[in-house]
Amino acid sequence: MRKNSPACYLELNFNRRLQACITRIKGCKSQIFQAKHQQYQSFLRYCDTQMQAPHTQAQWSQWLDALASQDFVCIDNFFTDAFLLQLTAFFQEKEAAFKPAKIGQARIEQRMPEIRSDLTYWLDRDRDTDLNPFFSLLEDLMERLKQELFLSLQGFEFHFALYPAGGFYKPHIDQFDTRSNRMISMIVYLNAHWKEGDGGELRIHQESNFIDIAPVMNRAVLFRSDCVLHEVLPSVTPRRSLTGWLLKRPSGVGVLGL
Repeated sequence: MRKNSPACYLELNFNRRLQACITRIKGCKSQIFQAKHQQYQSFLRYCDTQMQAPHTQAQWSQWLDALASQDFVCIDNFFTDAFLLQLTAFFQEKEAAFKPAKIGQARIEQRMPEIRSDLTYWLDRDRDTDLNPFFSLLEDLMERLKQELFLSLQGFEFHFALYPAGGFYKPHIDQFDTRSNRMISMIVYLNAHWKEGDGGELRIHQESNFIDIAPVMNRAVLFRSDCVLHEVLPSVTPRRSLTGWLLKRPSGVGVLGL
């Protein structure tokens, strides 16, 4: 085919138009992908917002003042309904992987059923991504504790706990003698329809008396890990919770004297 022939001209023109169409299609696909990606990110931000605890700064200030003055505080309706539903579903999904709890530090842990008889599942942020809203909430809580109580916090460790019927945990303090990095203990109860007589209350021992806290659904309890003597009373029905500790740096002294 000659270069200047009509057929050659038509072929070249067709190829240019085809290339232009392909370029436009690629551009449209890129724009569609970017738009969908932005919509997805907006949806994730919306979901994250819905999962965050709906508490005001004034409420948090009041609760942290109570924690500083009496060494513990109770917070009802801690999670949003949306995240609570997700959390309980995740708990149920992982129950088959629960293992008998042990006592002591990592290298010298031992099973002592005469002291505690619960089952646990330790959370891993890299693995348990369904709980990212909870991990984000913990980071926000640590920032509040740093700002309002001047605590040096750098991390956390959490697990699910399941006490079967008859389960208990004898009186103890959460901080180890040889490892003092646990600063604030935190429990969130996951017991739907708990009623008086079901057992499993958290008993906080004080100098001359004690306080029993019912493990009702979506109730959080925060207390000092270094000095609050506490126990889990025997459960009549299975008792479920999300339990863990906010950890401190080796140095630093805050309002709590830690």
